[in-house]
Formats: sequence, structure tokens, C-alpha cells
Amino acid sequence: MILSKVLEEAGSLEPSDVKTKRPPAAATAAAMSNKLISEMGLPASIANVFAARNVLTAKDALSLPEFDLVALLGLDLDQVRSAVARISEIACPPCRTALSLLEDRARSACHLPTCLRGLDDALCGGIPFGALTELVGPSGIGKTQFCLKLALLAALPTCYGGLNGRIIYMDTESKFISSRLIEIGKSSFPHIFQSEGMAQEMAGRIVVLRPSSLSEFTESLQQIKLMILQHDVKLLIVDSMAAILLGENERSTTVQKQHSWRWPLSFLKSLAEFSQIPIVVTNQVRSQNNDEVFHYSFQAQKNDTGKTSERLESHLTAALGIQWAHAVTIRLIFEAHSGQRFIKVSKSPTSPAVAFPFVVESSGISLLSHDGLEVMGAEICTIHCQGHNILDQGTKSYSRIQC
Repeated sequence: MILSKVLEEAGSLEPSDVKTKRPPAAATAAAMSNKLISEMGLPASIANVFAARNVLTAKDALSLPEFDLVALLGLDLDQVRSAVARISEIACPPCRTALSLLEDRARSACHLPTCLRGLDDALCGGIPFGALTELVGPSGIGKTQFCLKLALLAALPTCYGGLNGRIIYMDTESKFISSRLIEIGKSSFPHIFQSEGMAQEMAGRIVVLRPSSLSEFTESLQQIKLMILQHDVKLLIVDSMAAILLGENERSTTVQKQHSWRWPLSFLKSLAEFSQIPIVVTNQVRSQNNDEVFHYSFQAQKNDTGKTSERLESHLTAALGIQWAHAVTIRLIFEAHSGQRFIKVSKSPTSPAVAFPFVVESSGISLLSHDGLEVMGAEICTIHCQGHNILDQGTKSYSRIQC
């Protein structure tokens, strides 16, 4: 594989030095999902059809709806249902207690610090391992700057607080600029980057891929799963997810549009859990339409109707829609209003919704205050590009989050 060759040549780490660690739950799930269909005792005629269509593992079969399997395999619906039932029975992991799951989670609870103290406190340590983190905001707000800094932090040696690993950076909009990466490194870690050859070594650990279509993106993802385990990849960044999916949607039918993002999303979530590394994706924004101003019908009260046009002018929504938003674990909103940029923790299982004012400097993103502002009500999900100040409504001072 081309990607495998690139990773072997990147940086100074050797594949033989890699020690992959996964919690028992992830290892068990991986073993179950990767079981070969040919070893499951299906009738030979059925097993041969699965093999001929390159549906080789339990995950391959169970990731597809029944009717998709019927079309792909050319089998009757009853035959497909019987085969899927057998595969599910064998691949299903054993029952576990809530206590054992909690203990596994505690052992594997790791984070990639962002070096933004207030944000790290809010996220209980930084970007979580084994989860899908989304950055959403308008173009030019600072999402790519944030990603570049994360890539550097993951590449740094552990003695400097890094992960000492390789990074795969999927640059779908050609926004990755290596000179900017080095500038951030020299400004943020001058004591490290002054060492001869350190800048080249850090940059050499970041492998940049530029898929130009959904098919190329999908092919890269399938290669990445194996590469993460073999080549000590510690971080995967997709900048931007919206660009690759929305570009494909322009050429797709309505049905294809509804399904185009589901496989990549499912794969990325599975990959994060399987590999226990942080996965960060960026999302674009679009204007809200009338149906999206209120998430629920009871919110559209009569006394608010006069404000609808004002909300539409100043509010944006994530480009990939509400179903995508429900699927990500962490959502960080990057927004700007009243001449100030904010990072807002809009969704997190461990943190309240808080916002931090920030600026973009030579060292990347810097917070103007480490004391976040707790956001309430509709402001939690709202994305501002201009208009009223988040400081004027729906917020209160918030000094520190206890995890």
C-alpha cells in the first residue's frame, strides 16, 4: 500500500518498535467484528457468494442493511436474513457488567491536551482518546489553526508532553500549509524547535493525505485502520469532513445523499473506539432555514415570530445536519460576534456548555481568558457569525469545571 510505505518512511519510529495498547473491551469488540465469515459454518454455497463479493468479516456483513446485501450478493431475502442471523450470533460479544465497563473506561481514560488551559479543564484533560471530536464553524475562524497545533502536540516526544507518534492529516480542502505548521511549532515550543533537525523530525511525523472524492476518502480510511496499529499513529484529523461529503452530494441522488455520510461516520466512530486514539474532524456551516430556527415546535411561540428574521441573519447551522451532530461525542463550535472569536463546548458527556474568547497568533490559538462563560438555552447550539454578543444573554461567569 502507498500509505503504508509513506508511514514507514515518515519520522524516526520503526514499525517493530510499536506496542499497540487497547483496553479489553476494544480488543474483544475488534476480535468479534473481524471474525471471518468463511469460518462461521455457513453453507458453502452462501459463504462462497460472500467471499466473491469481498464481504469477508462479520463487520463487513453487519455494516450493511439487509436489502443492500440482497442487491450486492444476489441472494434471496430469506437467505440473507438467515446468514446475517448466524453471523450475528457468532460475532456478538459476551455480556458484561456495568462495573467491568466502568473499570475499562477508567484504565483507558486518556486525553490529548490542547495547551489551552481553560478548554483542557472543561474537557477534563483535552481531546479524548477513543472518541470522535468535531470542530464546527465558519471559514477562516481558526479550525485549521487548531488542527495544526493538535498535530504538533501529538508528534512531540512524551518528555515534552506529546504523544511521540505519527499523525494522519486528511486535508480535503488543501488548507494544510507546512510553513505555518513550523511557525506554530517555533512560536509555541522554541526550546524544542531550536534543536537542530527537530522541526524536520516533527514535520516528518505528520502524513498529509489529500483525497479529492468520497471514493478516495473511503479507500484511505480502509487503509488507515491497519496503519494505525502497525505504525504508531496517535492522531487522525479530517479537515474538512463537510467538504468531501457535500461535494459528493452535489453529484448524488436524494437517496445517495441520505446515505453518503453514514458509512464514513460509522467507520470513524468504530475506528476511534477500536484504536483508542483521538479522531478530530472539522465541519462547515450554512445558513439556517425557517424549519431549523427552532429545534422543537414548542419553542416557536407567538412572541418570538418577529425575531425570526433577525435570528436567520445572524445564526448559522452545521453543514452536515442534526443526525451528524447526534453522532459525534464532542462538538466544539468556533464562532465570531461583536468583534470577538469564541470556542464553545457545545456537546460533551463530561462538561457543561462553556465558551472561551480567543485570538489567532503566530503560536496558533490563544485563549484571552481561561475562565469560561457557561452558555445556556438556545445559545448552546447556536453558531454566530455576527450579531448580538454572547456576553449579553444566555451566559454567566464560569471559573472552573470540576470533573
